Amino acid sequence: MRTRCRNAFSVLLGFAIAAFASAAPAAERPSFVFFLVDDLGWADVGCFGSTFYETPHIDRLAASGMRFAQGYAACPVCSPTRASILTGRHPVRVGITDWIPGLPTTRVPDAKFEHVEDRDKLALEEVTIAEVLKQNDYRTFFAGKWHLGDRGHWPTDQGFDVNIGGTHAGSPPGGYYAPWNNPNLEAKKPNEYLTERLTEESVAFLEDQSGERPFLLYLSYYNVHTPITPYGKRFAHFQEKKSKLFGDPTPFQPEHEGRSRTRQDNAEYASMIQAVDDSVGAILDKLDALDLAENTVVLFFSDNGGLCTTRTGGPTSNLPLRSGKGWLYEGGVREPLIVRVPGVTPANSVCTTPVVSMDFFPTILELAKLPQMPDQHADGVSLVPLLRGETPSADRTFYWHYPHYHGSTWAPGASIRDGNWKLIEFYHDEKVELYDLAADPGETDDLSESHSGRVQELRNKLREWQTSMGARMPVPMSK
Repeated sequence: MRTRCRNAFSVLLGFAIAAFASAAPAAERPSFVFFLVDDLGWADVGCFGSTFYETPHIDRLAASGMRFAQGYAACPVCSPTRASILTGRHPVRVGITDWIPGLPTTRVPDAKFEHVEDRDKLALEEVTIAEVLKQNDYRTFFAGKWHLGDRGHWPTDQGFDVNIGGTHAGSPPGGYYAPWNNPNLEAKKPNEYLTERLTEESVAFLEDQSGERPFLLYLSYYNVHTPITPYGKRFAHFQEKKSKLFGDPTPFQPEHEGRSRTRQDNAEYASMIQAVDDSVGAILDKLDALDLAENTVVLFFSDNGGLCTTRTGGPTSNLPLRSGKGWLYEGGVREPLIVRVPGVTPANSVCTTPVVSMDFFPTILELAKLPQMPDQHADGVSLVPLLRGETPSADRTFYWHYPHYHGSTWAPGASIRDGNWKLIEFYHDEKVELYDLAADPGETDDLSESHSGRVQELRNKLREWQTSMGARMPVPMSK
């Protein structure tokens, strides 16, 4: 165990003792496989509506478990959401509200606000789900993208026994083909493909399991983050598919200062998604072959929406949802979420209740038969009742705080979802938009003028939350 301040150590020791006291025997506790895909859009997989991309193995997982139609990331960019998954805490509470290190305002044309400073690493004082499981005799394995701090703040400093390829970097160091410039991943052969290698390492970890101890396998893909790089084994297939289906140029539409892609037709991007799907299939097959599947919970998620909107247009489309990565429209924060819990989730079921990335921490605790830690996962709730098919007890209010500029042309703002009402504040443009997601999930009909009372109610509620959380607000640039 690493050295940390006395108070943090006492907290960690306290929850470890409490958990051990009430935990079930190791053989009765399930293992966990968590697939986290980078920048995968809500509509980028077949079971969520894509017809151009091909994801038969991910679709197979959905057919054997539960698909969440309204699964949200805590932020429209990666690092904050990743922190929220590991801690069960909102990015504002963790102090990471932007991708690390973020976009300096010197690179933003006509910026009105100073850069909002936040943390450039996940604090060691934060308690991660990996730490809790490790303290309760789980083997913990991490492979892929970390992006939550440099040396001294890597996965092995945050509860993981093994770290394959995780660094401070947000995109693959050295690219997707070996040799990589990655201190935690040495190439075994020339031109090795990154996702294949991460999959091989994950499979080897599974093969090393005796069944005596449960495990957490956390496979955090670098795919499908830029640089968009074709996966050689699948690229030609999608080139041919594109030429057969589309004879006209890719259509785009304006989005504030940028533009959004409105059709999924990028063969390079499609091949990268196929690489992830091949990987998911290999690991699911290995769970079956090793007789591990019946006692392994599988979770599949993305850290933010697909990259749809930039100044020139992104590589994917999230339609019918609006915009994508970096934006607080639904395309930026709604993710493809699939959970399979053997003996709990009805096969091929769909949950329409909104949930958020902070919910994974308490869900894993409950499934692992460990005590809840409400002071820790303060912003998440267990999804186990929903996984059983039960009706939620009450509606929740969800908050997003993204006071930064982003390369997608997003400017500082925040949003709130209360019931089916969603309000977005655009600080840079000094305006607000209001949508009824039940009637308009694509956020095309702004109701702010006709529902001024609702606007004021939601703005007040959002401001009260920001104040109570100590959220850092953007400050106008000095003249």
